[in-house]
Amino acid sequence: MTRLFGRNSQVEHLRGLIEHVGRSGAALIVRGEAGVGKSALLAEASAVAAARGMRILGACGVESETHLPFAALQSLLHPVRSLLDRLPGPQRQALRVAFGMNDAAAPDLFLIALASLNLLAEVAATTPVLIVVEDGHWIDRSSADVLAFVARRLDAEPVVLLAAVREESPSRLDDVGLPEIALEPLADDAAAALLAAHAPDLTQEARQRLLKAASGNPLALIELATLAPEHSRNLDHLPLTARLQQAFASRLPDLPASTRALLLIAALNDSDVLAESSAAAELIAGESVGADTLAPAITARLLKADGPVAHFRHPLMRSAVYQAATTADRRRAHAALAQVLGEGDDRAVWHRAAAAQRPDEALAVQLESMAARARRRGDVVAAAAALERGAELSQNQERRADRLLRAATLAVELGRQDTVARLLARTEPLALSPQQRARAVWIRGSFDDGMHGARVSAPVLASLAEQVAADGDVDLAVRILWSGALRCFWSEPGSQARQRVVDVAESLPLDASDPRLLAILAYAAPIERGGVVIDGLRRLDAAAGADPEATRLLGSASVLVGTFDVGRRLSAASLDGLRAEGRLQLVTRALAAQAWSAAQLGYLQVAGSAAAEAAELATETSQPYLYGMARAIEAQVAGLRGEDERAYSLAGEAERVSLPVGARPVLATVQIARGLAALCAGRYAEAYDHLRRVHDPADPAYQLALRCHTLADLAEAAAHSGQGAAMRDVLAEMEEAALITPSPSLHAGLRHARAVLAESGEAEALHQASLAADLSWYPLARARAQLAHGRWLRRNHRVADSRQPLRIARDAFDALGVLPWSERARQELRAAGESSRPRVEEVSDRLTPQELQIAQLVAEGLTNKEISQRLYVSHRTIGAHLYRIFPKLGITSRSELGGVLSRRRPGPA
Repeated sequence: MTRLFGRNSQVEHLRGLIEHVGRSGAALIVRGEAGVGKSALLAEASAVAAARGMRILGACGVESETHLPFAALQSLLHPVRSLLDRLPGPQRQALRVAFGMNDAAAPDLFLIALASLNLLAEVAATTPVLIVVEDGHWIDRSSADVLAFVARRLDAEPVVLLAAVREESPSRLDDVGLPEIALEPLADDAAAALLAAHAPDLTQEARQRLLKAASGNPLALIELATLAPEHSRNLDHLPLTARLQQAFASRLPDLPASTRALLLIAALNDSDVLAESSAAAELIAGESVGADTLAPAITARLLKADGPVAHFRHPLMRSAVYQAATTADRRRAHAALAQVLGEGDDRAVWHRAAAAQRPDEALAVQLESMAARARRRGDVVAAAAALERGAELSQNQERRADRLLRAATLAVELGRQDTVARLLARTEPLALSPQQRARAVWIRGSFDDGMHGARVSAPVLASLAEQVAADGDVDLAVRILWSGALRCFWSEPGSQARQRVVDVAESLPLDASDPRLLAILAYAAPIERGGVVIDGLRRLDAAAGADPEATRLLGSASVLVGTFDVGRRLSAASLDGLRAEGRLQLVTRALAAQAWSAAQLGYLQVAGSAAAEAAELATETSQPYLYGMARAIEAQVAGLRGEDERAYSLAGEAERVSLPVGARPVLATVQIARGLAALCAGRYAEAYDHLRRVHDPADPAYQLALRCHTLADLAEAAAHSGQGAAMRDVLAEMEEAALITPSPSLHAGLRHARAVLAESGEAEALHQASLAADLSWYPLARARAQLAHGRWLRRNHRVADSRQPLRIARDAFDALGVLPWSERARQELRAAGESSRPRVEEVSDRLTPQELQIAQLVAEGLTNKEISQRLYVSHRTIGAHLYRIFPKLGITSRSELGGVLSRRRPGPA
C-alpha cells in the first residue's frame, strides 16, 4: 500500500469498512479542508477494494456542473447501465428519463432514487460495490438527494459509499447524519517527512518557510515545493486555498497560448472528454490542438490524461485556471463549447447563455424549453436555474417577471427560502400584472403551511384566489386557496378568516364533489361544513384510489370531520399510487392521516406502523412538522399500549419540534397522547389537565377540529378526578357543535361523556344510548362504552349484570392490544367474582411496526422486490428483516407467515 503520511488510523478504519461489506453495507463522509488528503485517502480505499475484487463506481462533483440535472448520478451509474432492464418498469423508465434517454413525464425524485438503489443492489448481488464520490459538496443537488436516499438504506447491501466533502462547503449529504472521518492537517513530524520525500534538496530556510506556509496541508506541501523558493516568499499572507490557487495559476504564464485555451475550456466544460475540449480550444487558438498541446499541461502537473479523457489533478487547479481568466476569455470559451456541442443540446444552450452579454429573447426561450425538459426529468434545481438565467436574458418586463416567478415556484418545491426571497426581490422593480402580484404573494407565504407567514394570512390568500379566479385561472385559485385552508389547520386565524376562505371556495366554479373543494372546506371549517364534507365523502368513497392525490386529500379531510374509518381506508387506498409515483412527500402525509385515524379507532398495529414510517419519511423529505405529528401519534399508540415512559418521551420530542412555531395540530396531538397515557395509567387528574388544554382557545394546543375527538377521554378523566362540573362548559360547547355537524366521532364522544358524567338517575339510560349506537366501525369506542357500562353496573351492585359487558370489553381490548384497559376490565371482572384467562401474546407483541408491516405483505403473497417498491428500500433489506422475523415467530420460511398471522385476533390490515 502506498504510504499516507499521518493517515494510518483513517486508512485502517476504511479498510475495516470494506472488509465488513460482505455482511452489511455502510456510508461514510470524509471531511476536511481543500488539499488535506481526502482524495488520497479515497484512492487508498479504492486500492483495498480492488484487491478484494469489489466493483468500484465513482463520481466527482464539478463546480460548473451543479446546474446540470443528475450529472453526478449519470456518471456514477453509466458503467452499469446495461442492468437497467432488470429493474421494474416504472423505475427503469424513471432513470431513463432522468438521464435524458427518454422524453416522458417527470418522475418524482424519490422514484429515481429507489431505481438507483435497486440498480446498485443488482450490481452488488454478484460483486460487492464501493462507491467513491469526490468533491461531494459540488455534485448537483438532484444527484446529492439521490445519494442521500441511497446512503440511508445500505444496511443490508454489500455496498460501501465514501464521499469526500470540503470542510467549509455545505453539502446535501450533511443532512443524512452519516458517520464521518474528519481529516486534520498533518502533525509537524508527518508534514516534515512528506516535504522531505517530495523536495529533498530544499535549503533549511526554504523548508521552514514552506512548512509554515502549508500549515500541515499535504497538497500545499507537495505543490508549493515545486515553486522556486523566491516565488514561495510571496504566498505567506494568503489563506491556504487562495495560496494553492495562486501556486497553480503561477504555472500558466509559461504555457503556450493553445495549452492555456485548452485548460480554460476544460475548466468550464462539464465533460472530461478530451476531443470535445480540444475541438473548442481549436476555435479559440486558431490552430490544431492535439497531444503536443496537452503535454505542457501534464508536465505542469495540472491535467491528467487517461486515453480519451483528461481531468484536473485537483479541483483547486480547475478553480485556479478559471480565476486567472478574464471575463472576456470565459465568454469566448463558453461560446466555443456551445459551437462544438451544436444545436439541440441542453449543455450548448447553457454555454450560449453563459456567453451572452445582452438580452436575447430567442435564447431566453431556449432556456425556458431547457427548464421544461429538466422539469420532466425531475430535476427541479436545473429547471429553476434555467428559468432564472432566462429571466436575465428576457427583453421585456412581463416575460422577465413570469420567468422569475416560475423559478421561485420551483424553489418553493425545493424548500429554498433564501432562493425564493432573492428571486422575488428581483421582481419588485418590475411592473407586475395583478395575477403576477397574486402569485408573488402566494409564493412568499408558501413555506411551513403558513405557520410563520403572518404577512400572508388566510384572508389575504382568499382574496388573491378570488382575484385569480376572476381572471380565469381557476386551478391557480384553488392552489392559493388550499394554502389559506392549511393556515386554518396549522394555526388559529379566527372564525372570520375561516369564513372568508369558505366563501371564496364555495364561489369557485367547482363541482360539489371536487376533492379539492371538500378538503378546503374540511380544513377551513370542519364543524360548519362538516355535513357537506361527510356527504361528499360518502359519494366519492367508492371511487377511492383512482386518483391517488385526490384520494389522499379525501382521507385527510375525513380525519378533520371525524369519519376515521373512511380516513383510514382512503389514506391507505392512496398509498400504492403515491408510492408508485415516488411522491414521498405526499406518502408521508397520507401515512400520518392513516395513523391518526387508526389510533383513534384502536387499530394500534396499523397506527404504529404508519406513524413510524411517516416519521422516517418526514425526516427524509424535510417536513419537520409532519415528523412532529408522526411522533405524537406514536406517543398515542405507546400510551394506549401502556408504555408510559415511551409515550412521554415521544410526546416530548414532538413538542420540541412544534412548540417554537406553534404547530397547533401537533401540540394538540401531544396533549392527547399525554392525556391518554395518564388516563391508561390511572392518573386521572393529570390526564384531565393535559386534555383540557386542547379545549382552551388561549392555549397553543387548542385545535378546532381535533378537540372534537377528545371528549370521551376528557370526560373519563373528569369523572374520576372530581372535575365533572369543571368541564360542563366544554360539554355544552360540543353539544352546540353537534347540532351543526354529523361528525361520527364527535357524536360518539358526546354519548360516552354524557353517560360517564351523568347523575345516578340518568346514567342507565345514557349508557344504554351509548351502547345502542352503531359503533361497529369504531372498536375502541365500543369497548370503552362496554367497560364504562360494566363498571357502572358493578358499582351500583348489579354484579351479575356487569359481567357480560366487562367480558366483551376485555376481549376487545385484548384483540386491539390496549393492555391497560384490558387489565382494568380483568380487575373489574375479578371484583365481580369472575376470573379471566391471561391475555394470549399476539404476533404484534413480538415484532416492530416495520417488521409487522413486512410480514403482512409477505403473507399477502408479495415478493421481496414488490415489497421493496412499496416501502422504498432494497429487496435485500426486506430479506434482512425476514431473517430477523422468522426466529421471533418460531418459523423457518415465508410460506408459514400466513398461518401465523391468521391466528391473530381479527383486525384491519
